[in-house]
Amino acid sequence: MTNIIDTNDFNAQIEKGIVVVDFFATWCGPCKLLAPVYEELGNEMQDSAKFLKVEIDQNMDLAKRFMVSTVPTIMIFKDGKPVETMVGFMPKETIKTKVESHI
Repeated sequence: MTNIIDTNDFNAQIEKGIVVVDFFATWCGPCKLLAPVYEELGNEMQDSAKFLKVEIDQNMDLAKRFMVSTVPTIMIFKDGKPVETMVGFMPKETIKTKVESHI
């Protein structure tokens, strides 16, 4: 299962390695479509990347910090720094290819 994290855990969770973060909202239709795809990909790639989720309505400070104005937004972090941003629903293979390009 993909962990949902909040502001308190965020920095510690992204500081090492490749971390993929799905910024989402519970009311967002495309976020609901993405959720099972993201979960599946997280299970498949668990040995090479960490997959996490951040609910933007409960963590507005993180949404502002990373300029997330549209959900879903997926950000890839490498050793704590954002290296890629994808906005909107993305097919599984597209996300996987982008994550693999940073491993």
